[in-house]
Amino acid sequence: MSSTSSKGSPYDAKLVSVEKLDQGNWIQTRKINYKDPKGADRVWEMAVRTTRSAKTDTDAVSIVTILRHPGKPEEVVLVKQFRPPTSKVVLELPAGLIDPEESIASTAERELLEETGYHGKFTRQSTTVFSDPGLTNANMVLAYVEVDLTDPRNKDPKPQLEDGEFIITFTLPLKNLLRGLEEVMEKEGCTVDARLYHFAVGLSLAQELSLK
Repeated sequence: MSSTSSKGSPYDAKLVSVEKLDQGNWIQTRKINYKDPKGADRVWEMAVRTTRSAKTDTDAVSIVTILRHPGKPEEVVLVKQFRPPTSKVVLELPAGLIDPEESIASTAERELLEETGYHGKFTRQSTTVFSDPGLTNANMVLAYVEVDLTDPRNKDPKPQLEDGEFIITFTLPLKNLLRGLEEVMEKEGCTVDARLYHFAVGLSLAQELSLK
């Protein structure tokens, strides 16, 4: 596993307090009134983002980037950052919100550069999926970005983090990614984003089935 950080370590962040919040600048709550399949009135509580792009009708991208070194196993680019709601450092795919006039492609390329320092080219995306549909309407796409390691800009990538971002970029072998994530969690006492974990489980199942 290789890792880089251009600023302070996210492991030095600490939760200070948790307070009630009626409505926030970035996230707000809503009450939904709906009828179930039998016609009964039902109520649901949900959270919404206030930043969804009208251009894409999508909140965010998560980015899959595979590094292919000649003669070496393929590696996936990942990040570590402190997520206050979990009070832990979280292992994640690089990701970010889509700005109002951005496309999914430009967001994926921009966020990969900002969080990891790699210059890449968007190639394809998943359909729009929902991150936690029991809680929120927040949605995202999985964007695939290719990185040319022969590009001089990618020889020594430098993240371009914003003032409040403290992110460690690291890589793990694509093969046995699930085991790699679990080893990092055990060693560092961090946790993992469910989307990344499910991605790793899918790879593990595919590898198991290919051996049968």
